[in-house]
Amino acid sequence: MSDHSWKLFRIICSWQNLFTIIISNTLLIFNLGNQPAIAQNKQDCRVSSKIIQEKEKFRLLALKGNKEAENRYQQLIKQHSQELQKCRTQIWPQTQALWLRLYPCDTKPGAIDHIMDRIVNQGYNQVYLEVFYDGRVLLPAANNPTVWPSVIRTKGAEKVDLLATAIQKGRQRGLKVYAWMFTNHFGYSYAQRPDRQEAIARNGKNQTSLSVVEDGSQVFIDPYNTQAKTDYYRLVQQVVLRRPDGILFDYVRYPRQSGTNSIATKVHDLWLFTPATQEVLFRRAQNYKGLELIRRFLTKGYVSAGDIAEVDKRYPQEDEPMWEGRIPPKTQKSLLSLVEKQRILQLDLWLFTVAHAMQGILDFVALANYPGEQQGIPGGVVFFPEANQALGQGYDSRLQPWDKFPSNLEWHPMAYATCGNGNCIISQVQRVLSMAQPGTKIIPALAGKWGASIGNRPSLEVQMQALRQLAPQIQGVSHFAYSWQYPDHDSDRKSCNAR
Repeated sequence: MSDHSWKLFRIICSWQNLFTIIISNTLLIFNLGNQPAIAQNKQDCRVSSKIIQEKEKFRLLALKGNKEAENRYQQLIKQHSQELQKCRTQIWPQTQALWLRLYPCDTKPGAIDHIMDRIVNQGYNQVYLEVFYDGRVLLPAANNPTVWPSVIRTKGAEKVDLLATAIQKGRQRGLKVYAWMFTNHFGYSYAQRPDRQEAIARNGKNQTSLSVVEDGSQVFIDPYNTQAKTDYYRLVQQVVLRRPDGILFDYVRYPRQSGTNSIATKVHDLWLFTPATQEVLFRRAQNYKGLELIRRFLTKGYVSAGDIAEVDKRYPQEDEPMWEGRIPPKTQKSLLSLVEKQRILQLDLWLFTVAHAMQGILDFVALANYPGEQQGIPGGVVFFPEANQALGQGYDSRLQPWDKFPSNLEWHPMAYATCGNGNCIISQVQRVLSMAQPGTKIIPALAGKWGASIGNRPSLEVQMQALRQLAPQIQGVSHFAYSWQYPDHDSDRKSCNAR
């Protein structure tokens, strides 16, 4: 760890205690006898193709009102649930999850059943269901007390609760259903509200993420803003009411930028230029000298030797400029030249403001996780393994302090690197393993498709084999995403062509 990274780590760690969040049986199957759906002594938990066809036949007949088919279908669901549970205890990994987004067309009768059946058929035993994304929430339009519009706005479907339905249908099949949520990314619709403008993050160039992210629709908020925190907390409360098996927080960071802007090297690159963020930043000053230099550093982007001399003259009764986490150099102040003082203070102010930006993310995650934590619902954080890096004296522009996330949260690193094989993916996971505290539950997310590579990305089989060789102690893996496994079905669902 570089000296700069170590100092930053020390600053953030010194703040952790300063913040308190207060808000906190197998049945006989028609035509199949006692034949198990999931073959024994295999390396996966997939349902056989013959039984998949039988189950789908019963599902379609049941939709037409055939009571006997409905009974057979429910028997198969129960059998597959029991066999899946048993199989996953015997085969690595014990938890295999799939990321899933639902659409308005999925309100059609039998649609969720079809999706959940497909997931079970592939041997998955968990689903990460997207419930807040792109400024929309998976809550019924008739019961949506949040500031965001509902995903389902189809006329006549105002009371349809796809989140509750998906949880119920998933559990019926032995699936755990997690709620997957965007976090610091509130979506374009939020930015269109005139009463929420102060809640949107700004950098020192007076830019919001709308102008720095290529797709022009990502809206990142100020994690210190009370209104933003209140809006998100109420959203999580609504999700918790549906009792998911867990909640995953994604986009727990600042915007990803491109080119030279992908590295933050000066204070004006940071998302500190909103009233709430600065109010808390100024409160971190521990004397008047510290406060004045923080103000000047934010305004100009630097402090000069003249600034330091002027501040010393204005507050002669104070010794060193101080703020939370600062440890002055051991060298006597009188022995340092003004140029040396300027160099030290300039670097200390830079690390201090970076740490403040990162602490906002950590505090926001703690707040977001609190409602679920109070109800015993596990929380998890989704992150990029490389998004917390120090790069020279700069930092990855996402400023994602995942190495400071608490170990009571599940860690879901997105190992999405592409190099034609599994080596770069494994390197990402290895980095996370090396930095995690003992006892941290690590569940890597892999992107890809079974049985085929996608561009320079190897098949899931290749990735899974490499991961198992690296870390057989990992007992959970997720795959992004349902839309990659079933692209035709995903496309049909978007346009309501699915059966």
